[in-house]
Amino acid sequence: ARQRYDALAGALTAKRAAAAETLARRVTATMKDLAMAGGRFDAVLEPTAEPAAFGRENVVFRIATHPKQAPGPLSRVASGGELSRVALAIQVAASEVGDVPTLVFDEVDTGIGGAVAATVGRMLQTLGERRQVLCVTHLPQVAARGDHHFQVAKSSKGKNGTVSTVTSLDKTSRIEEVA
Repeated sequence: ARQRYDALAGALTAKRAAAAETLARRVTATMKDLAMAGGRFDAVLEPTAEPAAFGRENVVFRIATHPKQAPGPLSRVASGGELSRVALAIQVAASEVGDVPTLVFDEVDTGIGGAVAATVGRMLQTLGERRQVLCVTHLPQVAARGDHHFQVAKSSKGKNGTVSTVTSLDKTSRIEEVA
């Protein structure tokens, strides 16, 4: 059983190493488009202490947000805005090889604005050509790229709590909302 495990785990490690290299290259290239030029993304295979059902390593995402910075764990290095952009870059890279029919982005534009927001909008629009993309956004540069728009509003109902409503926007209300 151990020989069979070692053979299968070795094959999995080889596939992970190849995929990690491709993912790192694609995400790093996309980061440049998202105003993170000089940044770098790495998918690192860290060996486990003991063999496990999922193989002999954990995959850890590391990032350097500036050219002179050493890559560190994504969860510790990236700010909120950087984390949102890296998440988008990972989704863009993964969507090129995956078959996920629907992608959901909840405020992927946190901490950005201007030209970067316009780039995010274009990327989401491109993703939407191949998949259904649902995006919660507050930025007109992102919202303007959508094909269909909904307005989500919350209101207080006194002792009954908060009520959320979702309204489909027609052409006129869409223009007013984005503006």
